[in-house]
Amino acid sequence: MPRTWYDPTMLRLYNTLSKKEEDFVPLNGKKVSMYTCGPTVYGRPHVGNYASFLMADLLRRWLEVSGFMVTHVKNITDVGHLVADRDQGEDKVEKQARAEKVDPLAIARKYTDEYLQDERALNLLEPAKRPRATETVPEMIALVQKLLIKGHAYETEDGVYYGVETFPAYGRLSGNTLAALNAGTRVDIKEDKKHPADFALWKKCVGGNAGHVLRWESPWGPGFPGWHIECSAMSTKFLGEQIDIHTGGEDNIFPHHECEIAQSEGAAGRQFVRYWVHRRRIDMGSEKMSKSLGNILTVPDIVAMGFSPLDLRYYLLSVHYRTNLKFTEKGLADARKARRKILEWMEEVGRPPRTPQACAGAGGAGADATEKFSAAMNSDLNTPEAFAVLFDCMAWSRSENALGVCGEFADKVRRTFGCFDPEEKENIPSDVQRLLSERATARTAKDFATSDALRAQIRELGFEVRDEGGEQTARKL
Repeated sequence: MPRTWYDPTMLRLYNTLSKKEEDFVPLNGKKVSMYTCGPTVYGRPHVGNYASFLMADLLRRWLEVSGFMVTHVKNITDVGHLVADRDQGEDKVEKQARAEKVDPLAIARKYTDEYLQDERALNLLEPAKRPRATETVPEMIALVQKLLIKGHAYETEDGVYYGVETFPAYGRLSGNTLAALNAGTRVDIKEDKKHPADFALWKKCVGGNAGHVLRWESPWGPGFPGWHIECSAMSTKFLGEQIDIHTGGEDNIFPHHECEIAQSEGAAGRQFVRYWVHRRRIDMGSEKMSKSLGNILTVPDIVAMGFSPLDLRYYLLSVHYRTNLKFTEKGLADARKARRKILEWMEEVGRPPRTPQACAGAGGAGADATEKFSAAMNSDLNTPEAFAVLFDCMAWSRSENALGVCGEFADKVRRTFGCFDPEEKENIPSDVQRLLSERATARTAKDFATSDALRAQIRELGFEVRDEGGEQTARKL
């Protein structure tokens, strides 16, 4: 339910940094700067990854629907992200390149293209900038140099490391303070580190990294950037030293976002991000969905199951972003049914009112639904409550024959969620067209047994028949 102790017209967001909901007040009036951690392109992103990207897209859409101007930056990590998120071992992109026996940059291009295809299928808005890590190496080197000058970093035989003991606030975001961290817990133990939690800013191509294919010249010799420095450099380059919102999945909180804070604030001497917004993970049964566990589903997998990518979008957005979603095929099927009902209602809303006089005194109802919907979305993007408002309005408008008063509300819902745009008319195959014609003849003759049998045949061919207003329509299942 919407909170009663704050202005429902003001957006409130749960800030991972403060561990509470806060009024959203941008740094610069109605202008909002927003950074999203994008994919590491060593494989096609899966449903769990897209849950995070869709949450960011929803937040951006709602901000824009609410009158804000959002500058959104979303990166692509195509180098520097080592296996198991550690400072030692193989680069994820290079490891996949060896497995597929191609050049690492070809791997990055391949999976970047697939990722962008999926984004379009899921109707994600295009960011203002989509920087790649390999394009921003000079800015990363400059940031490492700045951290060295300020005493936050030091050089070793195999790289340059951030000294976490120089940053007292380390651990505030994740709770993994230096006192709480045990040696060997998601950090590497190296004799030349000053503290086991110190993390790599730059890795030299020496020792186990001597064969690293993607490398750049630097003041410390040939090498490549650490994973965390990339986002700090790209965010600063395009959005400045301080931004309004940073989004990501909960798996990013530690170590990635914790290290981003240490780097960015160590270099700039000021707060890096004002609102940290994280999407909880997607579970498959009792385990999280992840490539390492091999229990992932991709967008093509969803399509092969007979669903639209927009059914997936609806499913992932219908659950509050701070709730762990247990992904099931039944849940996705239910989402498809719900989305179809909403689409049909929106089509009806767009038609001229059948009885304008029935709508004359009902104008306030559409405005009331809009107000309740906005209050739900302003309550930390409470999408389950927002959808409840929508379904209530759908039921009321049909029972009162007052669809015409809901146009503005329907448009706001459509712009907010991005999965209710009018669908293109589908090409109906000739064999289905023939069966539809036979069924129309049977219905005219009131031969309902034949009509039902033909409906079943059409369904076997992958199309659903609906009878609306005396006419039949067919849509692909």
